[in-house]
Amino acid sequence: MKKHLEECAQSVLDGDQDKAEELAELTLKDSLPVLEVIEHGFVSGIREVGRLWEDGVLFLPELVMGAEAMKKAMEILQPALEASSEKQEKAGHVIIGTIEGDIHDIGKTLVATMLSANGFEITDLGADVPVADFVDEAEKKNADCIAISALLTTTMPGQKKVIDELENRSIRKKVRVLVGGAPCDEDWAEQIGADGYAGDAVAAVALVKRLLKKG
Repeated sequence: MKKHLEECAQSVLDGDQDKAEELAELTLKDSLPVLEVIEHGFVSGIREVGRLWEDGVLFLPELVMGAEAMKKAMEILQPALEASSEKQEKAGHVIIGTIEGDIHDIGKTLVATMLSANGFEITDLGADVPVADFVDEAEKKNADCIAISALLTTTMPGQKKVIDELENRSIRKKVRVLVGGAPCDEDWAEQIGADGYAGDAVAAVALVKRLLKKG
C-alpha cells in the first residue's frame, strides 16, 4: 500500500496523466481505500508540486501538468468515493469561474483543481460567466467563497458587479470573494471591496484557507 501511495504521488509530481489514470484504476481494481489513496497519494503529490513551484524549483508548465494528472485521477476516483461510505471532510464550498466577456480558463481551472486537491468542494462555472450566475450558485449551494477570474482589463469591472449583486441580495457578509487574473492586484481587490487577491493557484489555496478560517 505504501508503495502504491508513493507511486500515486510521483505520477502527479511527474505530470504523468497516463500513469495517474492507471494507478487510479488499479486502486479500484484492488479495492484499496479510495479516500486514503486520494489524500495520502495524489493530494500529497499535488501539494509537493505546489511547494516546489512556490520555491522556484518547478515552472508553470510543470505545475499545470501536475494539476492535469491529479484531475485525471480524480475523474476516476471521485465517483467511487461518492458511492462509498467513505467521507471526505470538506474545508468549504467555493464557486469559481471566469467573468462574462472573458473566455480564458486555464488559470481558473488550475486554481479549481488545486482547491479541490486541498479538500474544498468546487462548483466550476467555466468561462464567460454572467454576474448573476455566480450569485445564484452561491445562494443555491450555500457557498463559503466566490473566486472570480478576469484576464482582460475590459472584463475586470464584472468582478465588482458580482460583489455589488451580493450586496443587493444581502448575502455579502456570508460569502468571501476572491479575485485573480493577470490585470488584477491587491489594490484592485481593495478598491472593489473583495476579500483578497491571489496571483496564482498556490496563493489562491492559501488565501481561501485563511479567509474561511477567519469565518
